[in-house]
Amino acid sequence: MAGNSDLTVPVSISAGIHIGFIVILALGISFDDKPKQMQTAAASAPAVQAIVIDQQKVNDRVEQLKKQKQDVAQQEKARQAELERKASEARREREREQEKIKTLEIQRKQKEQETQKANDAAKAAQAKQVLEKERADKAEVVRKQKEQEQKASEDAAKKAAEKRKQEEAAAKKAQEERQRADHERKRKEDAERKRKAEADTKARQEREMAEAMAAEQDSLSKTRNKQVLSEVDKYKAMIIATIQRNLVVDESMRGKSCRVFIRLASDGFVTTSQTLDGDQVVCRAAKASINKAGRLPVSPEPAVYQQLKEINLTVSPEFN
Repeated sequence: MAGNSDLTVPVSISAGIHIGFIVILALGISFDDKPKQMQTAAASAPAVQAIVIDQQKVNDRVEQLKKQKQDVAQQEKARQAELERKASEARREREREQEKIKTLEIQRKQKEQETQKANDAAKAAQAKQVLEKERADKAEVVRKQKEQEQKASEDAAKKAAEKRKQEEAAAKKAQEERQRADHERKRKEDAERKRKAEADTKARQEREMAEAMAAEQDSLSKTRNKQVLSEVDKYKAMIIATIQRNLVVDESMRGKSCRVFIRLASDGFVTTSQTLDGDQVVCRAAKASINKAGRLPVSPEPAVYQQLKEINLTVSPEFN
């Protein structure tokens, strides 16, 4: 019993010391400066001296407790920072809400003003519509009166137009009758003038033919001197002279010529004239001259006529 009692006391003391260390560490008490009383008590306790304490384990425990305390402190700091962040965010959110409320209030007041203006404008528009309706009603009355007056005027104008139309139709008919009569008179006068012109033309052509023949005779006697011409050559020369006499020339034809084919009736009437080759300007002038002459000189001798009824001639413009 005494032996057991001697072991129990040191164990109890050791456990108490461990518990005391733990409590001190938990309370933040440093072991750097140990109280002299504890040292004295430790020195004065014979039973404690008999027990060997694992100081390393105690130190590890102390470090563990310090770390736990630091972790708790850091967690608390982080929690406080988070709380401050949330509080700041909540404050900014409240400020945003207040700003939004102010904006909505301004918009509401603007909306009220716009609504009031719209109401005022609607009232003014309604009053204007009433006034315009009254004016429109009065204008409609005036319009109907004018419409009746215009209808009466149009009826009168229509009657006058019908009468004028009838008068114009009668005048047009009389005018057409006068025009038909004038046209018939003019047609008869033109026919008479045409017959007279044809007779004059025929007489002129015959006269020109006689004059041409006389002129050609004189020309041949002068140009050929005393050359004896056969009847064919003579009439060819007379035909060329007739064409030359009716030929309209200009400087562009100088030195140029055109070969033509002519078919003649027994009385000298030109039945066919055709350009064969040569300068186009001279050819056109030669054909125009042949058509203008209409008849060309021919011999009354059948043998000579047979030589002249189809001939090719070369027309070369002559310049004085």
